[in-house]
Amino acid sequence: MSLKEKLTADMKEAMKAREEGRQRLGVIRLVRGAIRQQEIDGQRELDDEAVLSVISKEVKQRRDAIEEFQKGGRDDLVRQNEAEIAILMEYLPQQMTEDEVRSAVQEAIAATGASTPKDMGKVMKELMLKVKGRADGKLVNQIVRERLDAGK
Repeated sequence: MSLKEKLTADMKEAMKAREEGRQRLGVIRLVRGAIRQQEIDGQRELDDEAVLSVISKEVKQRRDAIEEFQKGGRDDLVRQNEAEIAILMEYLPQQMTEDEVRSAVQEAIAATGASTPKDMGKVMKELMLKVKGRADGKLVNQIVRERLDAGK
């Protein structure tokens, strides 16, 4: 079953659940809409990898929103976005732990021969191929930056 098919099946299930599945239904509809928009813009059917990319983007948007809502003292919206992230995470592969990310960063640095912050682009390019959809890009960026700054 493809990821799009799973989203459709889960949407139908949430519709049947009525009140209990209301938030879940809203999140799934938003994601399906974003996927459909990508398909229209690109004039092609999205495969599972592209769908994962769309879902990851939705998670990132909500994490960014949480930071802003926390600054504004909007705890109600923080909780809502956290709940939406929890729903979206069900469709992403198992997320890497920070230690796993650190290990992958070390391998990418060794593979590219990077030693200064100027080499960050090479490291990120190599690394994102391995961790895409399985690790938060902000965390990956932070760890790469730490490692390369320490290697000065």
